[in-house]
Amino acid sequence: MSVIIVKDLKKHFKSVKAVDGISFNIGEGQIFGLLGPNGAGKTTSIKILATLLKPSSGNVTVCGYDVNLNSSKVRSSIGIVFQEPSLDVELTAFENLILHARLYNVPRSETMSRISDVLELVDLSDKRNIQVKNFSGGMKRRLEIARGLIHHPRVLFLDEPTLGLDPQTRSKIWDYILKLKKEKKMTILLTTHYMEEAELLCDMVGIIDNGKIIALDSVSKLKNDLKGDVIILDVDDSESAVKILKNSKNFDGRVHLSVRNADKKLAQILSKLSKKGVIIKSVNIKKPSLNDVFLSLTGKQIRDEKANDNDWVKNRMRWHGH
Repeated sequence: MSVIIVKDLKKHFKSVKAVDGISFNIGEGQIFGLLGPNGAGKTTSIKILATLLKPSSGNVTVCGYDVNLNSSKVRSSIGIVFQEPSLDVELTAFENLILHARLYNVPRSETMSRISDVLELVDLSDKRNIQVKNFSGGMKRRLEIARGLIHHPRVLFLDEPTLGLDPQTRSKIWDYILKLKKEKKMTILLTTHYMEEAELLCDMVGIIDNGKIIALDSVSKLKNDLKGDVIILDVDDSESAVKILKNSKNFDGRVHLSVRNADKKLAQILSKLSKKGVIIKSVNIKKPSLNDVFLSLTGKQIRDEKANDNDWVKNRMRWHGH
């Protein structure tokens, strides 16, 4: 059963097409990711689904409620963690949660137990009486997740949930998100520009760029669509190399191409370049990632993590069986 249904959604700001006709469904208990660079339309989309923006056109239902006709019903069905911090830093963690519980009409008889539950979920039970201004960035993010869960929403929206966090804190946030799916059977829509985050967490991914969804499928299917291994060549003249090699892309002076049985065909590829006078500096062969999918579709990458973070994240993914 689809908990979220989006059909031909558009949002235009004068001449800017922030969201330009996107469509997708999210099933109950799924984690769905909108993956794309800054300015692609991710946050605008999530704001429309959360009834914070009116769409220019299209149809959107959340938990069976139309976002235009039944906005109050939608809001009572969802939790949301915004990209920008929205906690009251002068209040304690407990006070932030009790305020949110009052706003969402959580029964007073259940408020204390729910606060205890969500604080335990995000490992902040011992910080309940500390003012939020004394929290680290990761602790604030975890408290925002707790706040979004206190009214027992069916759907949780996470807008760039680990933006700006260090790798270890990101890992903890990932654990909480996976725990929500496993234990609460919660439907989660997250936006991200971190490829590794989408690969690790999401059942389905919609790759969005310039307001349009350019690919929509499971992570494994999107990667399999590249049909082969990815070869990355560091050469002295990447523009010439791209002209010589069919279906290759030039990014940051390196040549990327997808090839079946890359080990067997590599010698032929290198020979073709050498005969044309292109000097090969280094060669790397790897399995496709979502970053390669995005590059093949758009001719650009969106990875902006530090190099020393990438190895840590890859190890993290192996620990989770990816």
